[in-house]
Amino acid sequence: MKNSQYHSPIRQQGTVGLGDYAAIGEGRSVALIAPDGGIDWWCVPHIDSPALFDRLLDSDIGGYFSLTPIEEYSVQRRYRENSNILETEYITASGRALLTESINSNLAGPLPWNELARRIEGKEGKIDFRLSIRFGTQVETRSPWLDTTDQGNVFHIGDLMVMLRCSDDFEVETCESNEVRALLTTHPSSSSLCALLVSRSEPLAVPTLQSIDKRIETSHLAWQSWVDNLSYQGSYPQYVTRSALALKFLWFSPTGALAAAATTSLPEGIGGEKNYDYRYAWIRDACLIIKSFVYLGALEDCQAAYSWLSKTIMRHGEELLTCYTLEGGEVPAETYLDLQGYKNSLPVRKGNNARDQRQLSMYGDMLAVGQLFVESGHILDLETSRLLSRLANQCADRWRLKDSGMWELPDLQHYTHSKMACWLALDAAVELADAGHLEATWRDRWAAERDHIAQWVEHHCWSETRQAYRFYSDDNDELDAALTLVYRYGARINKPRMLSTYHAIIEELGHGGPHLYRYSHVEKEESTFVACSFWMVEALDALDDNALAQKNMETILKTLCDRGNVETFNEMFDIRTGEWRGNLPQGLSHLALICAAQALGNQSLSGL
Repeated sequence: MKNSQYHSPIRQQGTVGLGDYAAIGEGRSVALIAPDGGIDWWCVPHIDSPALFDRLLDSDIGGYFSLTPIEEYSVQRRYRENSNILETEYITASGRALLTESINSNLAGPLPWNELARRIEGKEGKIDFRLSIRFGTQVETRSPWLDTTDQGNVFHIGDLMVMLRCSDDFEVETCESNEVRALLTTHPSSSSLCALLVSRSEPLAVPTLQSIDKRIETSHLAWQSWVDNLSYQGSYPQYVTRSALALKFLWFSPTGALAAAATTSLPEGIGGEKNYDYRYAWIRDACLIIKSFVYLGALEDCQAAYSWLSKTIMRHGEELLTCYTLEGGEVPAETYLDLQGYKNSLPVRKGNNARDQRQLSMYGDMLAVGQLFVESGHILDLETSRLLSRLANQCADRWRLKDSGMWELPDLQHYTHSKMACWLALDAAVELADAGHLEATWRDRWAAERDHIAQWVEHHCWSETRQAYRFYSDDNDELDAALTLVYRYGARINKPRMLSTYHAIIEELGHGGPHLYRYSHVEKEESTFVACSFWMVEALDALDDNALAQKNMETILKTLCDRGNVETFNEMFDIRTGEWRGNLPQGLSHLALICAAQALGNQSLSGL
């Protein structure tokens, strides 16, 4: 893989740029690592657990685990090919060393405990490293304490037990309840290891250093095996593979749930209030990730995720919830955490109030992914088929209601995207019924309501002045980049109007370029939305504006992927400053790249 390069990275007020973080994970937890060797974020044992390391959100009291050369240095980072094993090369005036990092698993999946391993190999000369650990205190509600056992020192933080294992060449200077400091000097051909073992409310296994070190390579083989079993053969395979591996960070293997991102409260605009907790499974995001898994040929992940989502919805009764916990429960209401926030961007949130919103587009998400699943050669079980029929009936009843829209806005409106998504839901239901995958009892009703929606949209949502579909009805002339997701409506109902809308969106929300803001006027408080830019590529290609689609794709990839980072995408990119914004790794950003590349490659679904 392409190297990312940094020279003597320096923290400013304790922080590094959001685009400078690389992720490691094992299908259960995700750690974020800065170029200087600082692990600034790790929620353990799960993505949505309290953070063991949270310096990302508070440089003063947040926890971290750093392994950094003492003298001036430069850095090159890369993921191993077809793998989520991270390699960082440190170069100083006196030597060169390689740091290899992994949250370990075995070939069968995650371990019963969490195992974060860091191997340091001397390559040339010598380098002095300092190891520093400060454990997080769950926002000052837990006080770490140290217990000395026959097996080694164990740190207790709330219901967590944590053990630091180090090879003998680490010289420990300090080992206290909330602080560990040690020194290491590398030499040519030296190989050293430090690792954290974590359990929650369970006994803690203590493997040997040799077995931990070996599992780094086992984990690498597992990642490579997963990639080798993909069947994607479309365009931009290198970018697609890296995005596929990023999505695997968000696939919660204990249940099959798909998290929207691995972090909370990273700002969409520095100093603003759009700082949300994305460590949950949104119906929208999950369905779109499943769509990308279908394109990749990741059948096990696709089936597990769609099954979990369907069963979770059925377990919660008649009403769709916008999002669920990774265990399938209700997302907690928002509370504010007393942390300073990334670069003082407040509030820092836990939970998400979007759970209570009405979002009509979810009907389109669920029916469309069910249709794609069938078109790819797979079969719906009876319970899922009945669920989709029930959702189609709900959509037929409720499409006339106002909702919060895809962007989860506080103003209830008749959002054009929501209406078009309802059209897509009922169109998919009709086609599934015609093909025998859904009971045909309500087929004619679905078809009739589908046609009513189209008539309503064409009458209420088209702006003659803008020559574009509006953000919402009521004679406003604002634009919404979410319409890039409903290109099929345009292809079936009014292709000239939809293409005209897309060109208007590019002109206003992209200022003539491919990087799009979400909707009119929002650029005052946030950055361009990465997924929207890729969705426009897919939409233009679907409506036969292939040359512009290809041109935009090339520009987007050059802007986002040739910046010296390791292609771990956030939610947003500030085209004005070249800085990344929002939570990461962001599922929407990576899945949208995959879908755009698949569209441009015109890959058939048959055989996936």
